[in-house]
Amino acid sequence: MLFPVFRWAALAALVVYGCMRRTLTAWIFIAMLLGAEIGHDFPNVATHLRVLALIFLRLIKTIIAPLLFGTLVVGIAGHSNLRQVGRLGLRSIIFFEIVTTLAIFLGLGAINLSKAGVGVQLPVTTADKSSVGQLSAEDTILHVFPENIAKSVADNQILQVVVFCLIFAVALAMLSEDKRRPMLSFCESLSEVMFKFTNIVMYMAPLGVGAAVAYTVGHTGFAVLGSLLKLLLTLYAALAVFIVGVLLPVALIFRVPLRAFLGAVAEPVTIGFATANSEAALPRAMEAMEAMGVPRQIVAFVIPTGYSFNLTGSSLYLSVAAIFVAQVAGIHLSLGQQLMIMLTLMLTSKGVAGVSRAALVILLATAASTGLPTEPVFLLLGVDQLLDMGRTAVNVLGNCLAAVVMAKWEGEFQGERPSAVVAAALE
Repeated sequence: MLFPVFRWAALAALVVYGCMRRTLTAWIFIAMLLGAEIGHDFPNVATHLRVLALIFLRLIKTIIAPLLFGTLVVGIAGHSNLRQVGRLGLRSIIFFEIVTTLAIFLGLGAINLSKAGVGVQLPVTTADKSSVGQLSAEDTILHVFPENIAKSVADNQILQVVVFCLIFAVALAMLSEDKRRPMLSFCESLSEVMFKFTNIVMYMAPLGVGAAVAYTVGHTGFAVLGSLLKLLLTLYAALAVFIVGVLLPVALIFRVPLRAFLGAVAEPVTIGFATANSEAALPRAMEAMEAMGVPRQIVAFVIPTGYSFNLTGSSLYLSVAAIFVAQVAGIHLSLGQQLMIMLTLMLTSKGVAGVSRAALVILLATAASTGLPTEPVFLLLGVDQLLDMGRTAVNVLGNCLAAVVMAKWEGEFQGERPSAVVAAALE
């Protein structure tokens, strides 16, 4: 009898703490714990709370198509100077795609190895296992291409929406400046509006997360919390392996001066980790890379472009999270089905690094378009801040390394001044 009283007293103290902090992250964490307690002590009540999670889910789904359209078009057509920079642009895009693909496959391997979501079986009503990957190879390829963009949006066929956006963006980039600018301005405005829309909807996140956790715990017990901890450890272990196994060899291959580089990136990576916001670290990252010896024109092109195409930390996280969702739902995915999910993630994750909790939108879009259940995604919000800190830090680190690699590859690296860079980083 004392244990429930103690737990509720601790939760009351956390609510008071949340009122004092008034941060969304604090309230999401508190809601997760409160939902777990309600699900454990009052499972019948928890069943009826599910409607709150479904309302939040519907609002999030309305964001997906316009957000992807705006960000992808701006991310591609907004960099039409790729045609002018020529070789640098081509090399940058090739480098970005190779590194992010390695990150995605590393995340895929990590979550299949740890099986963090196995053992948390959701009720059958929340997962339609028959809807995942029942198409032939020909149908799968054909399914990627839209025949009616409005129908694709209505049916949550996000990969088709992405293909339309990519072709639209390329076509827009081929226009003259006077014809391209009005549509690009519209897409930029649309992106900003959808970012604000996302922020408004996220105010309901504590209710949605608390209700989803209560409903899950009411049916499965506290196993979900152990799985979230296992997921957190899986992600950070995979990020560490990616840094040592991918980024470090890249730095050695291109003979990046490691002492100078580590001194230069220490501050921007720390800012990214502490704020969980890539844009907060952008100004300092650009300054540090230029001070290290990367020419300004390369810094100005590679790092901002990397925020659309070189999201290594986010790509790794999304692959881990997508398979975690399938494991929680008790869905076995074949290698071909997992590769289709990875392809979807590679395309849908472009251009949203600076958006708060954009990974939730991308993950929901991927789940909807591949037949995975969407409710397990809400479980991730309880630990999203901790997940976001790690993936953002790796995003910043990867973009800084890309700038140095491109300078080295172009033969324009202007010198190795480790002492000056380290001193600047410590100021």
